Amino acid sequence: MTTTADATHRAVALPRSALHPSLSEPLLDTMTFLNEVTLRYPQAVSFAPGRPYEGDFDVARVPGYIETYLDHLRGRGLSEERVRTALYQYGETAGQIRDLVADMLQIDEGMTVDPAAVVVTVGCQEAVLLVLRALFTGPDDVLLVDSPSYVGVTGAASLLGIDVVPVPGGSNGPDLTELARTVAELTAQGRRVRALYVVPDCSNPTGVSMGLQDRITLLEAAGRLGLLLLEDNPYGVFSSVRRPTLKALDAEQRVIYLGSFAKTAFPGARVGFVVADQPVDSADGGAPGLLAAELAKVKSMVTVNTPTLSQAAIAGLLLSNGGGLRAANEATARHYQATMRALREALARELPSDRPESAGVRWNDPDGGFFLTLDVPFAADEEALRVSAEQYGVIWTPMRYFHLDDAGDRRIRLSCSAVTTGQATEGAARLARFVKDRGGA
Repeated sequence: MTTTADATHRAVALPRSALHPSLSEPLLDTMTFLNEVTLRYPQAVSFAPGRPYEGDFDVARVPGYIETYLDHLRGRGLSEERVRTALYQYGETAGQIRDLVADMLQIDEGMTVDPAAVVVTVGCQEAVLLVLRALFTGPDDVLLVDSPSYVGVTGAASLLGIDVVPVPGGSNGPDLTELARTVAELTAQGRRVRALYVVPDCSNPTGVSMGLQDRITLLEAAGRLGLLLLEDNPYGVFSSVRRPTLKALDAEQRVIYLGSFAKTAFPGARVGFVVADQPVDSADGGAPGLLAAELAKVKSMVTVNTPTLSQAAIAGLLLSNGGGLRAANEATARHYQATMRALREALARELPSDRPESAGVRWNDPDGGFFLTLDVPFAADEEALRVSAEQYGVIWTPMRYFHLDDAGDRRIRLSCSAVTTGQATEGAARLARFVKDRGGA
């Protein structure tokens, strides 16, 4: 019997140079790392993954959510044949629960959204991909990102061959002086700056939230500079301070809003959405349409539609909670706030600021969400992470993954979402021992 393992039938290896250049970028390994690193060191306390807390997950609820949605369709007068079709068939490309997503945004965020401006996607990552593909048309177009930035957006841009330029961010969001300077510099080079990506609430990776006035000022700056803002908001409901989204403040349709049910519901559904209410000229000179309709065209050639079973589960969850998810996540938000508080308190005990071994170590104080960042006096690279995991039993994420320059080389991200308060305290003690031993290395 001849097998593919026979030497005479071995496939010729594809030259890496013949593949898209983005596939050789270390950036594309980051998401895999974040998903798998905890599995490599099962005995370690892991502050690496941005996974939601599983303590409230109940397998038995999912079939009930689907049945709740089907009852909702029946209540709207759909026949059993149409209910069956809604569950089993492909469904609308833009999504069949757009009205429920719009209702949720009104209830949870005070945003008035036309369902026609919503596209339901396969996770928020697809929403990012659709928006970038639609907006960026050639090599002179540039995407700005509030730096450090979520790797999902920079990775998607890399796959599409879109140039990304960082704008330094701080405790108030992107530096607006640097934003204006960057836009002016790129414009002088003949480039077209299309959009700025920003996470105003409990940002990944820093945990930073923008204040109300900072949001207003950013919108004003976007108007002056002719930019669109890509607002990503997976963590807003977990903040201890409620602020309006950029989209809720948006009077000029400058904001494209990216949302996800991965954190507020459950990642296994793989359901996200985008609100794109920007008018688009008609090709035949008729009335303008919506950018959302253009995104749906792109989606039809990517995933065709978001699985109707997943949409049904999310819809049933929304319906079971009065149409919104903010109230339904109050207990989970308190859990995240408690684990983050336990982590900070343990770090303060283990690494007091008045001790020599704490020199160069400091951390920030987010008002919610999943993440905080820690500055350390050594290179926080993969080798340091391996030692930390293997010898000290604690895992973290190098911040260099989220920077397009070397600004994150001595910083680490700590995620509090998937640990208990006890694990957060123990993990902080292990991390402190590692930092003290490694300091100055």
